Amino acid sequence: MHSISDILRRKGTEIWSAAPDETVLDAIRRMAEHGVGALLVMQDDRLVGLISERDYSRKVILKGLRSRDTAVESVMSAPVLTIPPDATVREGLAMMTDKFVRHLPVTDGSRVIGVVSIGDLVKAVIEEQATVIEHLERYITG
Repeated sequence: MHSISDILRRKGTEIWSAAPDETVLDAIRRMAEHGVGALLVMQDDRLVGLISERDYSRKVILKGLRSRDTAVESVMSAPVLTIPPDATVREGLAMMTDKFVRHLPVTDGSRVIGVVSIGDLVKAVIEEQATVIEHLERYITG
């Protein structure tokens, strides 16, 4: 089974973030610019929250707030669930399923080293299953 660090090696460790005092509009623009569904909310080098498209739709749009007047810190999800790099993909999927989250910052101690999404983890499971099926087919026909 793949580990979270295996996924980061393949996808990279680039992190997109927002500041707590930034407007939600700026954060949403950054998500669109980078094609991501969430940003880490960082104060200096410290992870203080996460803002996602889900936070935007439920905590800004549905409440009638204006994204250009609302600070990220007022709608971000906090505290943030994190995962260590040596955790398995299945452990990550279990955490996401249990807590109904789609993004997990990967932390080594207090340092953020990347982010994995549910899509990253599902892709890893599918690739692993395809490999197992291929091996079984070779064994059967072998």
